[in-house]
Amino acid sequence: MSEFEVADVAVQAALDAGATYADARVMIRRYESMAARNHAVEDVAQREDAGVGVRVLVGSGWGFFAVPDLTDEAARSAGASAAAIAAASARVAGSTAQLIPTEAAGGSWASDCAVDPFEVSLTDKGDLLVTATETMVEHGADIAEASYQAWETAKWFVSSEGHRIDQRIRECGAAIGATAIGDGETQRRSYPATRGQYGTQGWELVERLDLLAHAARVADEARALLAAPACPAGTTDLILGSEQLALQIHESVGHAIELDRILGWEAAYAGTSWLDLAQLGSLEYGSELMNITIDPTIPGALGSFAFDDEGTPATPRDAVREGRWVGVLAGRDSAAAAGLDYAGSVRADGWARLPMVRMTNVGLEPGPHTLEQIIAETDDGIFMDTNRSWSIDDKRLNFQFGCEIAWEVKDGRRGRMLRNPTYTGIGPQFWRSMDMLSSEIEPWGTPNCGKGQPGQIGHTGHPAAPARFRNVRVGVRA
Repeated sequence: MSEFEVADVAVQAALDAGATYADARVMIRRYESMAARNHAVEDVAQREDAGVGVRVLVGSGWGFFAVPDLTDEAARSAGASAAAIAAASARVAGSTAQLIPTEAAGGSWASDCAVDPFEVSLTDKGDLLVTATETMVEHGADIAEASYQAWETAKWFVSSEGHRIDQRIRECGAAIGATAIGDGETQRRSYPATRGQYGTQGWELVERLDLLAHAARVADEARALLAAPACPAGTTDLILGSEQLALQIHESVGHAIELDRILGWEAAYAGTSWLDLAQLGSLEYGSELMNITIDPTIPGALGSFAFDDEGTPATPRDAVREGRWVGVLAGRDSAAAAGLDYAGSVRADGWARLPMVRMTNVGLEPGPHTLEQIIAETDDGIFMDTNRSWSIDDKRLNFQFGCEIAWEVKDGRRGRMLRNPTYTGIGPQFWRSMDMLSSEIEPWGTPNCGKGQPGQIGHTGHPAAPARFRNVRVGVRA
């Protein structure tokens, strides 16, 4: 049987068992990773799996069932089992679940990939990582690490409404990190980010990162941080590098605008949201420079696709426009519950998981400045870069972040290096204080976004650029 035929059988079995709506996702996935440490490859992982997941609606109840088997018999059983679970769920009193209307989409899409990461030899990949660690050790790193990850996902989606979609998505990325150990002090520097940089691209992304060209620098900076003065405590103007601002967007905007959190449907694992739907369209989220888009169509970004896992075509839309909150991340059922007319942000991390509201590419549009201008127009401040730690409350409101490195900014010039920098704030107050934003947008990829129970890992993208925030509390130690 073809993958579409497997999905067809599963959907029909669910309808025959009483479903009012059913969809099925057949997925075949490949994953590969490698990690090197201090002159040697320490770990290589290669995995492949396949299966079909069936989602069914009966009255007020959803049902889901998945099997790692693409035979006719398994598909029929999965469809019937999902319908039985939905019928059992519907016995609990509740209003009939609704889905906002969507056009029955059909299509085929593949992400751009110039160099297939699975075709690059393990020897070449290992040589790259090992050489990077050797260079970092030569430049003073006590612990030198390098890694890459690659994914290939093929999925076929069929629904009882007529959707028939197939997509092939290839993703990869890499990272290096140097740790220096001193007397009672340990410092780390990473490139291109704490977790690396990832995108919906092929090995060409890793080639562009040019890990070897940055290996010596990160080791030198890690060693220099051991002797740097600590970030002072107080209130000052704060300049954030684009990688740290990407995480700020992820934690204090991306999760906060997930509609299932706002509705209270998602609460146990990582909290709800401080946002109130009654304020959608009127709430002042940030300054006029804050323009946040939800855009799964950005070429090469990690949260990109052509259709979400409900078959909704990828469409850009505003989340924040000139500082005003105007949009959310939604699925067809949550949008219906909230009285909205759009969805498009539902994904699952595999065939064995129920699709849920997830971030796509949630990020800033370019500002009118450059990093050089921002520094030049700052009389007294601190420039922080590269995330080291993060903490945010269960409403995605109060936060504290730590960075790997910082520099004093005095009279429009970058000055001495500072170690252990931290800053803290409250989401809307922080975003309202942004008064300068660079045009130098980078679509940072986050491959480890956790949500849901059972837990799911999402791949998200966050376009960001350096920005300045006024009167921010820094140097918090606890």
